Amino acid sequence: MKNSLKFLFSFLIMIGFSCNKTDNSGGGVTTPTESAIAFTVNPDPGIGVVAALSATQDFNLTISSKLPTAGIKIDLVLTKDLDGSTVFSQSLTSLSSNITATFQNLVSGVICTGTITITSATTSSNYSSKTFKIAKK
Repeated sequence: MKNSLKFLFSFLIMIGFSCNKTDNSGGGVTTPTESAIAFTVNPDPGIGVVAALSATQDFNLTISSKLPTAGIKIDLVLTKDLDGSTVFSQSLTSLSSNITATFQNLVSGVICTGTITITSATTSSNYSSKTFKIAKK
C-alpha cells in the first residue's frame, strides 16, 4: 500500500508539472510590420513651380524604403489652383521600386497642384505623399 501511495503521489506530481508548461516559443503566426513608405521624385519639384515643356510631364519615382511584399498603389492627382477642379487623375499599381509617373493635360500658363501618393497595397495606413506646383510654359 505504501508503494502504491508513493507511485500515485509521484504520478500526480509529474502530471502537475506537465500541465503547467507554457509555450514561450511564439509559435503563433505573426505578421511582419512593413517599413514606412518613403520615396523620391526626379526631377525634384522643390519649392518652386515645375515648368513643364509640354502638356505632359514625366516624374521618376524611386521607392527608398523596403517595398511591401504585395506592392504599392500610386495615385496621381492634378488640380487647377484657380478653381480646384481636377485636370488629371490616375491610379497605378506596381511591384517595382522604380516607376515613371506622367502628369497629363497641362495647359499653358495655368498653375496646378500635383500630388503623388504612394500607398502599400495591403496596409492603407502606410502611405507617403508629395505635393508641388506645376505649369506648362
